[in-house]
Amino acid sequence: MVSRMTLRPVLTALALVLGVLFAPGVGVLGGGATQAHADTKLTHAQATARFSSSGITWSSSGNCSNRNVSTCTSFDQLNLATAQGAQTLKSATGCALNITGGTETGHASGTYSHWNGYKLDFGKSTCLTNYVHGVFTYIGLRGDGAPQYKAGSGNIYADEGSHWDVTYYNCGGC
Repeated sequence: MVSRMTLRPVLTALALVLGVLFAPGVGVLGGGATQAHADTKLTHAQATARFSSSGITWSSSGNCSNRNVSTCTSFDQLNLATAQGAQTLKSATGCALNITGGTETGHASGTYSHWNGYKLDFGKSTCLTNYVHGVFTYIGLRGDGAPQYKAGSGNIYADEGSHWDVTYYNCGGC
């Protein structure tokens, strides 16, 4: 029979381990890749400096960066992990990357949305498409019919026809 004096330290240790495993944002047991938490937000200038240093370009149909204009491409309020995820993608693929959508208005809403800093759109290229198809796992169609691929990091790449819509839950292994 186990006495209270030996059981208490074991239960305390177990409680501490479970507390760490299920802590928000830790992601050891599943939900971490989709766990929303307070992220460091970047200004447009901070994000573009990161992208420039990695050789990532960006463009907009309106030739502007105003977050409140849908034809602009803005990075105001972009999550740091999202910017780092783009940098990781560039480094991993070696492909030319051009961002065509950021945090500007006009995209679908939701927790993991462009507006909330979790998504970037990348212009289509053979290099990027071949990488996504060859390295990531096909996980089926999104509700709107876009084929989706999941990176090992848990980030999701959706093929929206003219561009890749990428949801960054984390920096992709930065």
